[in-house]
Amino acid sequence: MFRFKCACCDEWHEGMPGYSADAPLYFYSIPADERERRCTLDADSCIVDDEYFFARGCLEIPVHGESEPFIWGVWVSLSQTSFATFKSSLDLPARAHLGSFFGWLSTELPLYPRTENLKTRLHPRDGIRPYIELEPTDHPLAVEQRSGMSVDRVGEIYAYCGHGQARA
Repeated sequence: MFRFKCACCDEWHEGMPGYSADAPLYFYSIPADERERRCTLDADSCIVDDEYFFARGCLEIPVHGESEPFIWGVWVSLSQTSFATFKSSLDLPARAHLGSFFGWLSTELPLYPRTENLKTRLHPRDGIRPYIELEPTDHPLAVEQRSGMSVDRVGEIYAYCGHGQARA
């Protein structure tokens, strides 16, 4: 079983952690008292003002020496056409054949330089959430997706997200 030493509490934890955004960033720009009227949000998709379309997926980061990836649950914006195809496929047992869709990352991730609006490809997968692939740039998140992260980096992210504080 995967285990790592937390950079915050200095204790050993078991199991690969993962963290997920509850909604796309644009959702939070809508005043809270208007969201029910202007937004449709469910576990897989979000529509704002019948004009902005978002899908939820998994941005997977390989962890050096481990078979299981670290997963960021993120949101990407899609065109209306791509979103319609994505949304209509959610109940299908097979959807990987649909190909991929261009999108913009709509999640800000801690411990990285600004991640909003990084270019992505959303890859539908059969029976599970889509895979989110970042454009291969020199952004640290894109580099980690291509090259992987260390177990110590997992501990650093856990310290920040799991304990709500940055490493001392």
